[in-house]
Amino acid sequence: MPRPTPNTLISYPHHLTLQTRWADNDVYGHVNNSVYYFYFDTVVNKWLIENGLLEIGKSETIGLVVGTSCDYFSPISFPDEIVAGLRAAKIGSTSVTYEIGLFRNDETTASAQGTFVHVYVDEKNRRPAPISDKMKKKLQLLLLPEGEGGRRSDEGNTA
Repeated sequence: MPRPTPNTLISYPHHLTLQTRWADNDVYGHVNNSVYYFYFDTVVNKWLIENGLLEIGKSETIGLVVGTSCDYFSPISFPDEIVAGLRAAKIGSTSVTYEIGLFRNDETTASAQGTFVHVYVDEKNRRPAPISDKMKKKLQLLLLPEGEGGRRSDEGNTA
């Protein structure tokens, strides 16, 4: 399998600046690989909250993480700032595949990038729930235009 190439910052429609913490570094002097998933979780859920799609403790439908991946290209270390880029790769009827790029300081080429898959479920019974029209409309903002590596929502997808 060929090694992925790092994406550029411009290929993500939404950006969030995050500050690394001293505790993020491991014994090797860089951010531990497990911490990258905290950054992924933060950019996705902050975007959902800011767009009125998640109200912690009150939303009837919630996203459960069912899959993640990350490719690493260059190290990030405390006290670096990170710009987390976010886009939607696939919008199904009950799931969304998000793509995240992490950019160190003022760099425009990703230090790491990966995927984060949410399956949306009823908060009480934890069974898959359809993504609302309101959410689909907001998620369209995270899709790249076709011709720029963008993908379309998959209205017929059941996953």
